Amino acid sequence: GDLCDLRTPLEKDCKVELLTFDNVDGQKTFWHTASHVLAQAVKRLYPNAKCAIGPAVDNGFYYDFDVEKPFSPEDLEKIKAEMKKIVKSGLELERVELSPEEAEKKLEEMNEPYKVELVKEHSDKGEHITFYKQGEFIDLCAGPHLMSVAPIKAIELTACTGAYWRGDANNAQLCRVYGVAFPKASMLEEHLKKLEEAKLRDHNKLGRELEYFTTVDYVGQGLPILLPKGARVVQLLQRWVEDVEQSKGCLLTKTP
Repeated sequence: GDLCDLRTPLEKDCKVELLTFDNVDGQKTFWHTASHVLAQAVKRLYPNAKCAIGPAVDNGFYYDFDVEKPFSPEDLEKIKAEMKKIVKSGLELERVELSPEEAEKKLEEMNEPYKVELVKEHSDKGEHITFYKQGEFIDLCAGPHLMSVAPIKAIELTACTGAYWRGDANNAQLCRVYGVAFPKASMLEEHLKKLEEAKLRDHNKLGRELEYFTTVDYVGQGLPILLPKGARVVQLLQRWVEDVEQSKGCLLTKTP
């Protein structure tokens, strides 16, 4: 079935299923709206920031921004505080449809080049382009969304990383802000508790603490250097694999 918000008119007989935060699609709709709140907060605090995309993901949401310098932890706290102001205001979201030509013109006036690029990809398909508006903020988006930002009661910005536009290293590097939001503060507390517990089991953290591997900048953060303990583990695993292969009658070959 189609995932729609409550603004969608019912034009023919259909079966309707109402989704809540307990449903995966309901969660993603909730988090998608929260990503728009994030973008609105960033545009209020950093008017020159360019917005790219801001989808819901499995454990929350993110939004990519083109900014002069990456956001610091202090910046994230300011952004989160502004987000809380926005949700407290209870702004309603309005769905707006424009022709591709109107949409492109509007986004050019807003100085949003990444959004213009997305619209141009649909300009020859004869489709209407949808936006969602909340207060002074309007964003290119197909939806669906909550009716207002009011249900968002608890917010946390969890990380800030680099990301290439459209995942291509030849494109501009953007600042990606991750976050999560819930309809109850207690749900956020439980979520953060689980994240802390997961950190204690993080192989990256444990491997370093137990001196199994390390990394150095001139080699690269994605290329771990095995220390004696780690090299020994690899050696033992290789021997075990060889023993299993031999017991199964496997024959080893090597190529140039």
